[in-house]
Amino acid sequence: MRVSYLLLGLTMALAGCQTTEDGLTTSATPVVSSSAASAIAGDLASRLAEQVPPGTTSVRLKSDRSDFAFALEAALKGWGYSVITEAGKNDKAIELAYSIQGIDGQLLAQVSTPSIALGRAYVASAGGATPASPLSIMQRN
Repeated sequence: MRVSYLLLGLTMALAGCQTTEDGLTTSATPVVSSSAASAIAGDLASRLAEQVPPGTTSVRLKSDRSDFAFALEAALKGWGYSVITEAGKNDKAIELAYSIQGIDGQLLAQVSTPSIALGRAYVASAGGATPASPLSIMQRN
């Protein structure tokens, strides 16, 4: 009787370690179409404008020359931000970091400043991208 309980417990423990072939996959540099990059950048720029009003200071953006970087710069300018892409001596500029990663068929995008980080998951399609999760807002002290 003890042996059957031992085998049952061992089987249950090992079953929890198995994964399916459709498990979580990641891609360090996802392929993002220009229409999806534009849609994601526009959404995040509008949400950033709700938290950090444009026109009060400049935003420093380090561009990696990707479609998303160009789209984010254009979206920020469209919302009234003054965007600086070069390292300069403007001490009043807010450093803006961004990332976009492909995980399990979705794109996770984030923009952050020293005081706030915004993130959201998107589903990319041929015509752009649509939000797949609520907006995540993290404020730092």
